[in-house]
Order: sequence, then C-alpha cells, then structure tokens
Amino acid sequence: MKRTIVVAIGLCLLSGIAGAATPPTSGLNAADMDKSVRAQDDLYQHINGHWLATTQIPADKATYGVFDMLYDKSLADVRSIIEDAQKAPHNDGERKIGDFYASFMDEGHLETLGLKPLQPELDRIDAMKGTDDLPALIAHFGLVGIDAPFGGNVHQDNKDSTKYVVDFGQSGLGLPDRDYYLKDDDAKLKGFRDQYVGHVERMLALSGDANAKADAASVLALETSLAKVQWSKVENRDPVKVYNKVMLADLPALMPGFDWKAYLADARVAGKVDYVIVSQPSYFKGLADIIRNTPVPVWKAYFRWHALHAAAPYLSKAYVDENFAFYGTVLRGVPQNRPRWQRGVRLLDGTIGEQLGQVYVSRYFPPASKARVTELVHNLLAAYKQSIDTLDWMSPATKQQALAKLSMYMLKLGYPDKWRDYSALRIDRDDLLGNVARASEFEYMRNINKLGQPIDRSEWGMNPQTINAYYNPEMNEIVFPAAILQPPFFDPKADDAVNYGAIGAVIGHEISHGFDDQGSQYDGSGNLHDWWTKDDHTKFAAKTKALVDEYAAFEPVKGYHLNGELTLGENIADNSGLAIAYKAYKISLHGQKSPVIDGMTGEQRFYAGFAQVWREKMRDNAMIEQIKSNEHSIPIDRVLGTVVNQPGFYDAFGVKPGDRMYVAPDKRVIIW
Repeated sequence: MKRTIVVAIGLCLLSGIAGAATPPTSGLNAADMDKSVRAQDDLYQHINGHWLATTQIPADKATYGVFDMLYDKSLADVRSIIEDAQKAPHNDGERKIGDFYASFMDEGHLETLGLKPLQPELDRIDAMKGTDDLPALIAHFGLVGIDAPFGGNVHQDNKDSTKYVVDFGQSGLGLPDRDYYLKDDDAKLKGFRDQYVGHVERMLALSGDANAKADAASVLALETSLAKVQWSKVENRDPVKVYNKVMLADLPALMPGFDWKAYLADARVAGKVDYVIVSQPSYFKGLADIIRNTPVPVWKAYFRWHALHAAAPYLSKAYVDENFAFYGTVLRGVPQNRPRWQRGVRLLDGTIGEQLGQVYVSRYFPPASKARVTELVHNLLAAYKQSIDTLDWMSPATKQQALAKLSMYMLKLGYPDKWRDYSALRIDRDDLLGNVARASEFEYMRNINKLGQPIDRSEWGMNPQTINAYYNPEMNEIVFPAAILQPPFFDPKADDAVNYGAIGAVIGHEISHGFDDQGSQYDGSGNLHDWWTKDDHTKFAAKTKALVDEYAAFEPVKGYHLNGELTLGENIADNSGLAIAYKAYKISLHGQKSPVIDGMTGEQRFYAGFAQVWREKMRDNAMIEQIKSNEHSIPIDRVLGTVVNQPGFYDAFGVKPGDRMYVAPDKRVIIW
C-alpha cells in the first residue's frame, strides 16, 4: 500500500541515448502514418494508422506501443549489465547483481525445491490459534512483501513536510479493484470473479490443501467483505479526505479488538512516532467487525492464498504457470508469459534497481543529454510563468502564490546525486525466494529508519533506467529519469518541434500536476493546505467538470466508459502539459517562422509528435483493467481528448466546422 501522491506518465525500462547530428530530421516516421485519414478528422489515425493496422500485439504482452518497444529495447541493455556482473564482479554490488539474477534463472534448482522455500511462511500461518495472532502475522507480512488486509507506508507528513510519518491504508484484495467483487450486473467482471475462485482453488490444491474448493470459496467471501468496506479509487484521490491524524493511544478506539501495541512493535514502528495517518478510517472500523466475525480457518486459507500468490513467480514451474494463467491470460488477455530472462531483469530492477542504475548511467546517459533536457525543463517553467499571468480563472492573489510555488520546484534530472547503499542486503545464489523476502525487508526497514530523521530531499522514487517521469507534491519536485530521454520522446537528431510535442508535453504534464485538482492543494513547501480563493475553486471546478464529462463519454471497450473522475488529474495534466509545451515551442522560435520538414510545418509536427508517443494497441481485458484501476486514460483518448481542446491544433491543421475533430470554441476546455 502506498498513499503518497506520485503522479507519473507510464512504466518501463529503457536503453541508450542517441547522439546529436545535423541537419535536424522531422522526428516522425512517415511509414507509420495513414494519409488517407485527414488529421482534421482523426489525428491519432493520421499519424499512427499504418502502424496500428500492421502491428500485432506480441503473445507475451497485454499492450504494445512506444513504452513497450522502448522497454523491450532496454531489457537487453540491462541484461548485459547483469551478465557482465556475473562474469567478472568487481565489487560486492556487482556480486549481488549476478547472484540474485542467477538464483532466478536456475529453474532446475527451483524444481527440486518445490514448495519448500515458502514452507516457513505456511508454517507461521498454520500456527495461528486465534485472531489474537493476526497483528503479528500482518506485521510480518508487511516486512516480507505479502499482501494483508492493511499495510503501512512511510513518507512526508502532508501537513508538516519537515517530518516523516507512517500512514495505514486498505489492502488485501487479489483482484485489481473492488468493482471486480461488487459489480453483479457486469457479466465480464462476474466472469473474472468466477475464474478467480478456480485459480485460488488450484493454487491451494497445488500446495497440498485437501479442502481447496471450500477454502477458495471462503477466500472470495472474505475478500468480498473487505471490498464492501473499502473506499473507491476516486475517494482515495482526495488528499484531504485521506489525511486522518490518529494518536497511537487512539488506535484501539478506531479498530476495537485488534492489538495495536503488538502490531506496532512487530512492524518496528513502536517508539518512533506519536501518531499515524489513517487513510480510510471507516475501512478500519469495518475491518474490526470482519476480524471478529471471520473464523480462524478462513483467515488461514486467506493468508495461505496470499502467501502463495506473492511467492508464485519465484517457485517451481507449476506455480509460475498457474499464476500467469490467471493474472496474465484471464485478467489481461496475454497468451504467453515473458521469457524468463526478462522476468529476471524486472525482478532485479524492482528490488536493487539503483545498483543497476549506477552502471546504466555510466553506459547510456551522456552529459550532453542532461544538458539538453535541463534547457527544455527551464523553457517549460518559463512558459508556465508567463501563462500564470494570463489565466482567466485564477485571482491575482492566488497567481502570486502560484508563481511562488513554481519558483520552488525541485528539478531532478537523469539520476540521483546520492546512490542507495545495498551493503546490508544479503543475497544467496541458491535462495531465490529468500532473496526476494530479504530485499523486501531491506526496503521496508530503509523506510522505517527514516522516522525521526530529517527529510532526505535527494531521494528518488524511480530508477534511472525507468521510462517515466513524475511529480511528487510532498517534495514539490519533478523527476525525469535518464531513460525517458530517447526517441521518440526525445531525439537529439530531430527538429525541436517533435521534441517539444513529445518530451516537452511530458515535462509540461509533470509540472502541471502541481496545479491539478490534487497537487494544487499543496503549497510550495509540500504542505497540504488551501491557498486558493473560493472564487478560484469555483472557476476551476467548472473547467474540470467539463473535462470529467468529456472523458467519461469515451468508451474504449463496449460497455466500459472511462471514469472521468478517476482520470481527472492525468487528463488535466495532459491538457495543461500540451498547451504549455506548445507555448514553449513558440518561444523557442524567437519570432521566426517554424521550418517545414517533409511537407509539415513545425506546428503540425509538434502535435504529430504528441500523437506518435502515445500510439499503442491494447487487449480488451487489459483496457478493462486500466479503466477500473488506473488513473490514466487509454492512450488514444489521451491524444484525441487533449488536442481538441488546443487552439494551436486548430490553427496548425486548419480544423474547421464539419471536420470530425472540430469542437466549438465555447466547448473547449482550456486551463493553461
């Protein structure tokens, strides 16, 4: 569980950075376009139509697009780092990399072990005598990375950004969202639920449970009870609503019958804080009733299942295959698992990623790339500064505070100034599951040990080899890992137009999160308080309501509309980021006319660059999962829903009434 609001654009690893060359290219691939479709009627199809028509989603993927292509390209590079560390480790860090990867790749050894690596956890569950044992078990599972009905997270106190705090929040479901349990009128979701019970039964049976069928049914019933008292993802987007400060002495009143003293001691929190933040108080009240009314054998089946689920990718083939059959094929429609070496690279990236990142940066991130993106970021910040002065919905007093917040943005570009120290983490060449558990406990304790310490503002929340970027309102920082700086997001050989439409829009997207419906509730120091006037809120709410309605009309899969409220923050960021990137591009021209390359003006290539980076094909089940559980809109709707609100798009392509992409000026949602 992680409640800290970190807003990002996607998720992948990446590969190398191209070198600069002159003269600049257009940055677009004409072979991917479908010129039989006019940009004025469907920009997404115009730019990506031939690629969409001729590209098949690989059998081991739920989606395929720019992120996936860069991810595949990068995996080989990261693999080479790992394999070099295996061949000739020069230090303890490289030895850890090589041994951890080898422990994952040794399938023969894992087959001989069977369920043995998980047996200590299963024995711990079997030893439960009553619900009084739950606090210790939940605390232990938090350390080793096994899901439980609630979990904790260490981050900055949202109302005192000078200190770290622990917050507790809902968790414990095996399906992606509570709707999968509660929507009885949705045949698709009900079908997933029915197949989930079968999957749980098969996993329990594999582990030797003679009552697997009945136990699987009891697991579903228990998780359904949890889902009924959980908050929706829309409710959890409200940073004020989920900030509930509770003194440690008052926790028993919140959740009667639960031994909080024992839990806090076993969770290593006792003695480090006086209070915690409880994200969903009503959930914990409901959980107290569920604990009281659920028999111990049901809890044992529930925890056994969650232990099996967490461990399955690191056990013998039978568990790996059964786990993928449901979570890959049933839920996401993916026919086959990724090659094992790719799964191994992903494991290391998620556990000792900064150890890999140090080598990655030295190989693939030249100083010139950092210099170029630094220039881009400063241009975008300058465009925001100019735009704040012209906003029609923000009062003069609030504009001054907005400018102050903008001036306090912390920029993190490329890689951390201080690398994480993994020397205390023990890696055993013959103990894969133990390595995973110890890596989880290492990260858990790394965070717990922050309590009572000064805020470390140098810390990164992503590895350098991640293709992504994020804004963190608690730090008031925008973070761009090295890996985002490669084509088509950023191409040093390309003309500025496409780079501004691609990486520029991403930079603008992240900057804008400081002023979206969530980020705007934090000041420049990262504290949660209202610094807008009532009139500002009223005008902004009118604009965002129109945006909610616009995106809620999109129906990527028949019967499944986007959730305009869940995706609101990201839709604000897409619209704002593209608008600001366009202004920054125009500033970069210094009053000169944009160059025409391959028959397209710079303004046209700007919007084409934006459409190009979001080209993606998705399986229907993957789209349903994203619609239900993800704050980002489906890629095609991110493009079409955004450009129709941009006055520059109409000017660039001469869009007029009668064109399919035309929206009347009074219907366009213009925020920046």
